[in-house]
Amino acid sequence: MTSAELNVRPATIADRPTVERLWLLFRHDLSEFGGQLPNPDGTFRRERLEAAFSGDVDWAPYLFSLGGHPVGFAFVRGLRGPTRVLNSFFVVRGVRRSGVGMRAVREVVARHPGEWEVAFQDANPGAVRFWRRVAGEIDPGEWTEERRPVPERPDLAPDVWVSFRYPSP
Repeated sequence: MTSAELNVRPATIADRPTVERLWLLFRHDLSEFGGQLPNPDGTFRRERLEAAFSGDVDWAPYLFSLGGHPVGFAFVRGLRGPTRVLNSFFVVRGVRRSGVGMRAVREVVARHPGEWEVAFQDANPGAVRFWRRVAGEIDPGEWTEERRPVPERPDLAPDVWVSFRYPSP
């Protein structure tokens, strides 16, 4: 399956139902690290999903597919500011560790050159390895990492933020 061509494109309103289903998988995966349970209707919090499809020019949703199969998404925010934030990023388990995630990140970042930030949790070892590798490959020797408190959530461990520039100076 990973030999198929990866398609990374802006998600349209017609793609929203597909992205919503992928969102449930994404939030389910993250519940392992934050302990967040689904809402009574089986959904998870969706503020980022709503913002990504709101039409706000500061946000851009992307959909990834392989051979016609949806395999992930990304939400970018901060498009009008000096720093873009890869706000949400997800690749289905069936193609993880195949290079799909790295290829998708590179394509998304290349569409919005400049300063970038990505947050993840120390408790998620896969994310720790992946995002440090992404930053190191995109901005070798220049990327930085810091821990920042989660706003209005002193009960949570700080998020880890990596910062990098594309293209690398």
